[in-house]
Amino acid sequence: MFNIQIMKIKYRKWGLRLVATCIVVLGLLLAIVLNPILLYANKSNVGNYTICSQHLPDPYFIERLNNATELLKTSELYDGNQKLTICINDGSAFPRLVQAIQGPAFAYAYYHNVVLNGAVNARDNYVELNGYKWNLTELLAHEATHCMQSRKYGLLHSNPIARYPQWKWEGYPEYVARKNKASLSENISHLIETEHTDNNNWISFDDSTGTVIPYYKSWLLMQYCLDIRKMSYTQLLEDTTCEALFTQYMMNWYATRK
Repeated sequence: MFNIQIMKIKYRKWGLRLVATCIVVLGLLLAIVLNPILLYANKSNVGNYTICSQHLPDPYFIERLNNATELLKTSELYDGNQKLTICINDGSAFPRLVQAIQGPAFAYAYYHNVVLNGAVNARDNYVELNGYKWNLTELLAHEATHCMQSRKYGLLHSNPIARYPQWKWEGYPEYVARKNKASLSENISHLIETEHTDNNNWISFDDSTGTVIPYYKSWLLMQYCLDIRKMSYTQLLEDTTCEALFTQYMMNWYATRK
């Protein structure tokens, strides 16, 4: 009986130590995730941006970032006082850490951080991942728009907590990032043509970059709602019309343009 009590005390101590260790590890992980510079050799301040990299940023990268800023200024969510941290995948362990947590993707945005996971070619203006290329300027604008969404609506009213339909949450960053890239009718025609090919869920643009088809479709719905129906993004978030019905409205509109 005495031995059993001793063992229970030992198990309890081991359990408490394990819990304490987990809390410490999670605390360290959270500190690193919220402060990427801890895993980078270099920090450069450019305007409202802090660029984290292993080397000094390529001048071409700064040019792409400035171009992305001009796109962001067209958004109703733009706040010139918002400061963002841009994390480049150039040898630091940080992008690998984020991918381990979130899974593979061209980039991620959270809080005030934008993390580029693919290989960056700033001169030719693209990020490459698994053989696919995404326009670098547009990717920076897309992810920064997610940060603007979070800043504007707050944690509780942003995805994933708010659970807005993905086409609304991802479509708006695509809309901002690809501003004036093509008209809605041109984009719909391009989508129809692509869907008749072996597209592997990818749609390409003239600059040899592209995006996944679900994001592309979300962008088109944004063009329809914001440009044709003249809704604001905030109004659209509050609107209860389903994606299928908006798509039907959009295609009816497209039929009149042919």
